[in-house]
Amino acid sequence: MAAIAEHTSEAPQLKRLPRYLQQWTLPRLLAFLMMVGISILFIIPFLWMISTALKEPYDLAGQNWIPQRFAWENFRDAFSFGMWPQWTANTVIITITSVIGQVLSCSMVAYAFARLRWHGRDFLFSLVLATMMLPGVVTMIPQFVLFAKLPACGFQGSRVWTNTFLPLTVPAFTGSAFFIFMLRQFMRGIPMELSEAARIDGAGEVRIWWAIITPLTKPALATVAIFTFNGVWQDFMGPLLYLQSERLYTLQLGLKQFEAAAGGSPAWHWLMAASLIVILPVLIVFVSFQQYFIEGITFTGMGGQ
Repeated sequence: MAAIAEHTSEAPQLKRLPRYLQQWTLPRLLAFLMMVGISILFIIPFLWMISTALKEPYDLAGQNWIPQRFAWENFRDAFSFGMWPQWTANTVIITITSVIGQVLSCSMVAYAFARLRWHGRDFLFSLVLATMMLPGVVTMIPQFVLFAKLPACGFQGSRVWTNTFLPLTVPAFTGSAFFIFMLRQFMRGIPMELSEAARIDGAGEVRIWWAIITPLTKPALATVAIFTFNGVWQDFMGPLLYLQSERLYTLQLGLKQFEAAAGGSPAWHWLMAASLIVILPVLIVFVSFQQYFIEGITFTGMGGQ
């Protein structure tokens, strides 16, 4: 009896462990360690960028990650030459226009595929998904030939679309197959009774899309906006193909100018300092809208119809 009483008195003590320690099973611990290892692999290049941006030229060849002296003047010197204000304005104009175009066009097309019934809907949606299988390098040359022949009517002093912002902004208003698919899956999870009730009240499809469906798809729309902002802000190939005038350059093309510094070899401390400032808006946008981003990815595809 004494042994049984001692055993029963120790059992509650084992259950008094903190809840967060009880949840750490072996599979969860291994998954956590794997994620930490992968995170370290991703963050090491970023830490190297910060270290290089704060080094002086004579300290670049060293193996030490912590500079002997933090050269904060690198950030000032990196932007002492070049048309950085103009390049920043160009990038902001192209990015904001592309984000607006993608959000509006993709949400409208996704609404038609998810909430409306019309002949040939599923077949046309399959064609839209099929375009995702075409690599961008396949359509790069045909698009350039097309934009080089379309008249720009003197927009930005050009007679054709090349060397203007048109090839970098107008395609955003035609939608993206991936974003259309993602928004369609999200909209399918919204009850159809909401749309039917609005139709009974006399609302048209445009009113239903704008006043009812769009507010309910904010997480998915935020995901589209974040992806588009990240892609357009860091796009290098598009501006390189279509922009020839230096006054029309974007920030990514501006960073390319550093390769001509120091007699043809990149000034790495200036290049890393400028790169940190350029990617700062991307980090701010992602951190600010991270909640909507995770929610949009999580609930996409959970609806059925």
